[in-house]
Amino acid sequence: MNCIQLALSNAAKADLLRSLLSRSTQLPVRCVDKPCIEEACVVVVDPAHMRMIPAPLAFPERVVLITQNDPNHLKDAWEAGVNSVVSEQDPPNTVVLAILSACLRSGSMSPRHVTGRPSKDPPDAR
Repeated sequence: MNCIQLALSNAAKADLLRSLLSRSTQLPVRCVDKPCIEEACVVVVDPAHMRMIPAPLAFPERVVLITQNDPNHLKDAWEAGVNSVVSEQDPPNTVVLAILSACLRSGSMSPRHVTGRPSKDPPDAR
């Protein structure tokens, strides 16, 4: 369950997201033909691949849907219980943010801690 699956019809978009995610997380990112929510911490899908996931969704919080800003598509996502929906027109970095947020919600990512020396100066007393 420690991977991100990208199940998208647009291969170029999937490759771009895989590249961006590989720089942002240590989790493996896999492009798949058929999403399997039981095997991934997060599954990123478009409407065509969303229909491949058995309903009702076992883990809707682990699904990120990339879809059109169309009332019917959004209604379907709402009824399925999907927590993360982004528009096809959103910039790739916005999509990556939604994916990483879903990873954090699923408990698959721990926040990276900033390492460094603590300041020797006392805090400002204002």
